[in-house]
Amino acid sequence: MSVLTLRLDGPLQAWGASARFARRTTESAPTKSGVIGMLAAACGMDRDDDAELARLAALRFGVRLDQPGSRVRDYQTARHQVTEASMPVSERYYLADAVFVAAVEGEDELVDTLDAALRAPVHAPFLGRRSCPPARPVRLGVHRGSDLAQALRNEPWQAAPWYRKEHARQPTIHLTVLREAHPDEEGADLLRDQPLSFAAEHRRHALRPVVTETVEVPHPDVQAVAEATVRVPEHDPLGALEESN
Repeated sequence: MSVLTLRLDGPLQAWGASARFARRTTESAPTKSGVIGMLAAACGMDRDDDAELARLAALRFGVRLDQPGSRVRDYQTARHQVTEASMPVSERYYLADAVFVAAVEGEDELVDTLDAALRAPVHAPFLGRRSCPPARPVRLGVHRGSDLAQALRNEPWQAAPWYRKEHARQPTIHLTVLREAHPDEEGADLLRDQPLSFAAEHRRHALRPVVTETVEVPHPDVQAVAEATVRVPEHDPLGALEESN
């Protein structure tokens, strides 16, 4: 088994698990359906290819909140292109200045295929909505012989420099992880983001068990400063005389 880790970093992100008419909300973290959809697009998969989607949906999914960001509201109005009639007012919610580390766990061959697709995607990746492009490359790397929890614990902190600076006094950072639960694992919450079909005429999602955990990762800047610190030995004015004797 292998784990592919992704960096989801952009000015705006939107990860909706549900939508009601003209009100488009976002979850506080990337959803499995959104990330699987991004990987499927990178592979060039058709929306109505439910068999191929089932292969990707079988991957175990987890996400680490490296920089939670803040929720913002966009109020939109529009007119019909032909009739000029006013369209319904739309509310769209986004996460601003957020950074996440997402991970998918599966068989080596499938993980390698997804890794190659992110290197040269058929369709450009976006962070939940097409209006939300990533600020940095999405692909982080492949962890061989690792499970989902271990990969999310070992991946270096991906927060922006300004955010890391705000936590410069903390050598260790505590981060929240939302990890897909094992079949027999207790204490899981349910989220309706398990993709069953992306076809436009019958998009369907199932419930997925999610476990919330906390992991500790080292602050890279604090660690770098500590390693660069030169220890000056105490001065011994009689040391030279002792050596000569």
